[in-house]
Amino acid sequence: MFKFPKDFLWGAATSSYQVEGNNKNCDWWQWEKKAGKTISGDACRHYGLYEHDFDIAKSLNHNAHRFSIEWSRIEPYEGKFSHKELQHYLDVILALKKRNIEPVVTLHHFTNPIWFTKRGGWENQHSVERYLRYCNFVVRALAKHVRYWITINEPTIFISHAYILGVWPPQKKSLLKAAYVEEHLALAHIKAYHLIHNIYKGLHLNKPKVSIAHNVMAFVPCKHSLRNRLAAYLRAKVYNIGFLERISMGNFLKRMPLDFIGINYYSRQVVAIKQLGAGNMAMDTCEKKHHRISKNSLGWDIYPKGLYDVLLELKKYNLPIMITENGICTYDDGQRWKYIHDHLKYIHRAMRKGVKVIGYLYWSLMDNFEWDKGFAPRFGIVGINYKTYKRTIRKSAKKFAEVCKNGILK
Repeated sequence: MFKFPKDFLWGAATSSYQVEGNNKNCDWWQWEKKAGKTISGDACRHYGLYEHDFDIAKSLNHNAHRFSIEWSRIEPYEGKFSHKELQHYLDVILALKKRNIEPVVTLHHFTNPIWFTKRGGWENQHSVERYLRYCNFVVRALAKHVRYWITINEPTIFISHAYILGVWPPQKKSLLKAAYVEEHLALAHIKAYHLIHNIYKGLHLNKPKVSIAHNVMAFVPCKHSLRNRLAAYLRAKVYNIGFLERISMGNFLKRMPLDFIGINYYSRQVVAIKQLGAGNMAMDTCEKKHHRISKNSLGWDIYPKGLYDVLLELKKYNLPIMITENGICTYDDGQRWKYIHDHLKYIHRAMRKGVKVIGYLYWSLMDNFEWDKGFAPRFGIVGINYKTYKRTIRKSAKKFAEVCKNGILK
């Protein structure tokens, strides 16, 4: 039996584009049609059904919920803000607070307004000031109702998928442009961090808790050769630590601009170097099937110990850590509960080693639009029938609800 602290945050997460539906002023809405991808359309109709969905979360004993604000709704045209949409997100936050659910609000979750993308997106040197203008409008209006802010979700995933792999909009494969985007995203977080704190100070509010949601991964050598171990070590340093160090170096106050560290963890990468070379050290993985391990429906390895290893690595920063995403896409709900259970076990083990974990938010509250993979992956503890939009609470959700209720994992 594993006992978690009484003030631990328990819940789930969503992002606006993946669940709301009809974000028509967003770059993804435009791109998925041009690229011939699955159309997000109504998604989960969460925009209109959020009260119902939060009733479900409350029934499952959640005391926290992470969601994102869609920038393209708030600022559909450059410099023109929608007070109607701002009121919608205020209503969303008040609906959570009415149910005693702590809002964890993400300001940027992959998507951008069409006008922003047309002006060069995050490659443009003015991207940071445009993002800050949006942040200022939103945070000033919502500050007194929100304690936890996520400035940017998974900046490294956005960079890799949009500018290195080229599978997400704007589908550019350019290391130079990727470097520009990384610089601008890092600066955007640093400045947004200070902006949010200054807004709270000016409004005489208690200090907010501000972070990013940083994607991390376990890197495991296939065979324990020197080059495999070296490559795994270097990848962990670059991928798991690199962006955190980047925002620290760029911070003019010379300290890490994070009040806690938000981490998203799903899987591992098995490292098998075919030959020496910079590209091989950075990219080579095991292509054989001699590592017998369970996988999710997308073929990702299920490796709970990797979360434990990453948490111990992050301990050196002496900051609270929130698991802002951890989840599995599967059609086997028994596998989903085992995934949750085993990851929570390793989180508790890390906490016994002195890691300050303050919360666990499962990804996702409901099945949703999984970006370029469409609606097929099923991540939700709540199932969605995309013909009727009926919600079905899965058994894994009920088992997780028992843990949320009393903080005890059996």
